[in-house]
Amino acid sequence: MGAVKTKRMPRAVREQQMLDAAVRTFGQRGYMAASMDEIAELAGVSKPLVYLYLNSKEDLFTTCIRREAKALTEAVRAGVRPELPADRQLWEGLRAFFTHTAQNPDGWSVLHLQARTHGEPFAAEVAAMREELVAFVTQLIVVAAREAHRDPDLAEGEVAGLAEALVGAAESLAAWANATPGVTARQAAATLMNFSWAGLGNLMDGRPWSAPQEAEQSR
Repeated sequence: MGAVKTKRMPRAVREQQMLDAAVRTFGQRGYMAASMDEIAELAGVSKPLVYLYLNSKEDLFTTCIRREAKALTEAVRAGVRPELPADRQLWEGLRAFFTHTAQNPDGWSVLHLQARTHGEPFAAEVAAMREELVAFVTQLIVVAAREAHRDPDLAEGEVAGLAEALVGAAESLAAWANATPGVTARQAAATLMNFSWAGLGNLMDGRPWSAPQEAEQSR
């Protein structure tokens, strides 16, 4: 009897297996400490095969960043239903963000910690993802303003600033939540909603916070 041949794994499946191993290794050990040997062993393949499929360590890391960034932005977009009221849209978007970052801590580490600390071109990849999230949140705030029928024409710069602040707060809160035992994605989303929506609500109601007069005079 001839030897039984094992079914060859499709390249796309094998490549994702390697990327899973790479994200886990980069996320837990950091870009500099991670080795291609370690990634190959975790993926159950030879190191030459990793190089054949994904080229250099730098190219592999870039591919990991792009995959994790795409997965995060898609998760946030999928979590928001446009038929919901503006506050529910923001809530669902935040909950999707914190759920994804909690369920994929290694991927979030790659995006939030590793990619940003090792210069170009890694930081540029994360910046592109962040710009997409900021643009998406900007539209949510614009929708909220129109829905309120009080200030449908908020200054573009002000809306962009609010979106930047909200995304930055979400990033910091996700890092804190992932490092703090017992904090759920729902709790993190609720914390940021309580922090942000009250202020946004006042703004929509035409009651923005104003700097004290003496502070303005002292500048």
